[in-house]
Amino acid sequence: MGGFGVTFKAMFKKRLTEQYPEEKKPTAPRFHGRHQLNRHPDGLEKCIGCELCAWACPADAIYVEGADNTEEERYSPGERYGRVYQINYLRCILCGLCVEACPTRALTMTNEYELADRTRASLIFTKEELLAGLQDGMVDSPHAIYPGADEQTYYRGEVKAAAPGTERQVARSKGEQPPADEDDALAAASRLRDPNGDAGDSGSGVRA
Repeated sequence: MGGFGVTFKAMFKKRLTEQYPEEKKPTAPRFHGRHQLNRHPDGLEKCIGCELCAWACPADAIYVEGADNTEEERYSPGERYGRVYQINYLRCILCGLCVEACPTRALTMTNEYELADRTRASLIFTKEELLAGLQDGMVDSPHAIYPGADEQTYYRGEVKAAAPGTERQVARSKGEQPPADEDDALAAASRLRDPNGDAGDSGSGVRA
């Protein structure tokens, strides 16, 4: 009889119907939605490839591969960066433990909740899909660190924008090739360092 009583009371309540997706209800400010990989104010990435988020994930939904920065190809202020970053939203339970484990606040969660798709592969988000977009004062990574700054300078929030004249470096690790004129400049610099070298003579035989 108790069950019938609950049903009887519900018959007279006002029905609540949300007209989704035409009318989308705003989420709470701290809603756990799709993840985002953040940048420093100059455009360098905050992720250092430490993999702590992957270790903290109870659903094993995060995959990270770290790599070393070089002065010719720098993605973050520190020694390492996240070369590969993937989140499998078929497994993710949006618990937020990965955000709590991140030591650099590189990973946060947005209010985006529309994650449905038609294929399983499309629900595995890559680093390019998760990385935050560029804002005013930013230069896309990789690029040189702010002159005179170090890793701690970035984490103290003292770098407010990219230094004037900062240019994006060539991402050789991603298969990008420098412009032809840059290749010529590098070859010329190599000849200056080794003036006795002969680029046209690749053999070592003795002439008759």
